[in-house]
Amino acid sequence: MKPLHIVHLYPREMNLYGDTGNRLILEKRMEWRGLQYKVTLVSVEDEIPHSADILIGGGGQDASQGSIESDFLKKKQVMQKLVDSGTVMLMVCGMYQLMGRRFVTSEGVEIEGLDILPLETRAESGRLIGNITVDVDGITVVGYENHSGRTYLDPGAMPLGTVIRGKGNNDSEMKEGCRFGNVFGTYMHGPVLAKNPEFADLLISLALKKSGLNPVLKQLDDSLELRAQEIASQRPR
Repeated sequence: MKPLHIVHLYPREMNLYGDTGNRLILEKRMEWRGLQYKVTLVSVEDEIPHSADILIGGGGQDASQGSIESDFLKKKQVMQKLVDSGTVMLMVCGMYQLMGRRFVTSEGVEIEGLDILPLETRAESGRLIGNITVDVDGITVVGYENHSGRTYLDPGAMPLGTVIRGKGNNDSEMKEGCRFGNVFGTYMHGPVLAKNPEFADLLISLALKKSGLNPVLKQLDDSLELRAQEIASQRPR
């Protein structure tokens, strides 16, 4: 069986909130099922492999986003090709913002994005901080948001899910993240996949399907993960 290729973008530069854990969770859930995989870490000046099946990126401070801006823009062409080919992507917080048109910082500095996701972000007063619960097509997903940026989707764009508790993209719309084909953008840290096994398995299943492999996954014992999800959903905001 062809191994799934997991590519982690900017693991050193964009890992302020421990989002590297998302990669580790995907690895373990594949390992427990006997699924083969390989991992490539891509930092500044590294090339993104065209063979990527799952691509993940995490969150960072505004300064970190600025530090990778020029390098990420150089990667726009390959990123667009991967999106068009159905590569599964989980882009969290800062990387989610940079997949859109632009991010305007609180100082008014404009950080250019790839203009792949139909959205843009601007920093506003106050931070959106706290536990968050989101309905993603009937799947309950919990996480922790911590961002000053407010993201606004273009008309007709699809959010990742509907906020049950928390804020999500901005203060008023009760929508969280963005879904564009097999690209999933979100503000949920945690790392988000740790307490959300169904969401993790959705990404794996989509990657298997994209690679022409059987997308039906062997059931795992997720009792601990689901208990952690339940506890997180009851914690104070």
